Formats: sequence, structure tokens, C-alpha cells
Amino acid sequence: MRVTLDAEADAAYVELAAAEHRSVENVTVERPDGMIVLDFDAGGRLLGVEVLGAQLLLPEEALAGADPL
Repeated sequence: MRVTLDAEADAAYVELAAAEHRSVENVTVERPDGMIVLDFDAGGRLLGVEVLGAQLLLPEEALAGADPL
């Protein structure tokens, strides 16, 4: 698992599967402080989670260990 953070955009991505998997379905969850996008492959497996409004929606520990973009 890898977490990346674009601090300027306040967006984080939690990568759960290797990059060779391709996202074919996205499910968006709107939150009062941002948005969460779930990425799924053709088999229905969760590949990753994009978090917009990361500073408010993610725990500090997740952001502290994130790789900057």
C-alpha cells in the first residue's frame, strides 16, 4: 500500500494494488469537506482511494507517511 499527497491540491491517493491494474469503475462519495473516489478493476476489486480534501478527511498518520507529489 502506498499513499501519495498533492499538498497544493489537498488531494491524496491510497494505492491498494499495483499500477498494472486498470481502473474501469469509479464510485464517488461526496462529503461536506471533500470527496472520496473509489477505483475498481474489471473484476470488482478495489484498487485505490482518491481523497479530495485530504487534510480534513484523512488521519494525520496517513498524511505524515505520504509520498509528496
